[in-house]
Amino acid sequence: MANSRQPEVAEAARDIDFDANDYQIELRTNHGTIVLDLLPDAAPGHCANLIGLARIGFYNGVLFHRVINGFMIQGGCPQGTGTGGPGYTIKAEFNDTPHVEGVLSMARTNDPNSAGSQFFICLGTHSYLDRQYTAFGRTADEDSMNVVRTIGNLPTNAGDKPQQDAKIETAVVNVKPRG
Repeated sequence: MANSRQPEVAEAARDIDFDANDYQIELRTNHGTIVLDLLPDAAPGHCANLIGLARIGFYNGVLFHRVINGFMIQGGCPQGTGTGGPGYTIKAEFNDTPHVEGVLSMARTNDPNSAGSQFFICLGTHSYLDRQYTAFGRTADEDSMNVVRTIGNLPTNAGDKPQQDAKIETAVVNVKPRG
């Protein structure tokens, strides 16, 4: 496993206050911007992890390495192959959030507690993923969903890798005080 980025991520996430603030992740891609509303009531650990990774620049320059039209777009692997991560894993937080179009969920191996940095955004409804993968966010608006669809429609090779790069240029955390 790669060198662990967990200490950096923990430090970057230290000031998170889900009671006082709402958080969004803004993925600025070469195909447009995807704004994601996080769902800390469903999966606070996953939300904090994504915020921390975004704040340390982990996702900057990372590809959506796996695209399956009608199913999902997947990113978050620093190698762009689907085999990499941040050097640590986080515990599953399975919940009742349905895997419908626009839902943000964490990718993992067969081990439920193997998620790290790779995530996917659903294209369509996939109820067989419910309570099997940690859903922890959703696209914030139709413009964001249209960017997800654009990436989801890219031609791919036999390994589901887009033939044209779909890159997260930068990932930005937006904090909105409640009230």
